[in-house]
Amino acid sequence: MPELEAFSIDEPTEASLRRFLECLLEANRSFNLTAITDPAEAWSKHVLDSLTLLPDLRELAAGSSVIDVGSGGGLPALPLAIALPWLTFTLLEATAKKVRFLESTARELGLENVNVVCDRAENYGKGPERERFDATTSRAVSRLPVLLELTLPLLKVGGLNLAIKGEQAATEIHEATNALHVLHAKVEDTRRTPTGVVIRIRKFAPTPAKYPRRPGEPKLAPL
Repeated sequence: MPELEAFSIDEPTEASLRRFLECLLEANRSFNLTAITDPAEAWSKHVLDSLTLLPDLRELAAGSSVIDVGSGGGLPALPLAIALPWLTFTLLEATAKKVRFLESTARELGLENVNVVCDRAENYGKGPERERFDATTSRAVSRLPVLLELTLPLLKVGGLNLAIKGEQAATEIHEATNALHVLHAKVEDTRRTPTGVVIRIRKFAPTPAKYPRRPGEPKLAPL
């Protein structure tokens, strides 16, 4: 498993990351945020896995905006926001109970670079925030053809879409051939990490106005 040294994390940042994990596991006793309850396992499989996006997001200029789609228990967004205080993070989550957890945890950790939004990606991607973000992140949300329709409409032209995937990453990329074409994006690179696979996707032209489709439709009829 990767160690923090590989991510150039200092002691105050590590302390904040460990406090985040405490908040996650404490809230998990009241409602389901993660199936992993062992702190050591959660540290590796959740926190360190989230930090595998650091090399990509460190390419962004200070003040750049990142949106995390389907934030759930705050992974990968909250560990990334802790480690990258010079970037702004919008956490998009449709479940009100999870939104309250994200808001309270961001306050607990003093994360002034975090904004939490309660909405579905299909709705949010049609609103004023469409094509506003420099990067999008996601982890354990949907298979890639669905995920692209939920995330790419939020991304600026030239922006970077980052997805943390598992062993089926190559299969999902193949499944997403049509979605990539229709939504005007291309796979730039894939990178295996000790905990998964990072897929880098670049958006090269505006998303057609008809996307994203109505709530639920991307999942029912993937591109």
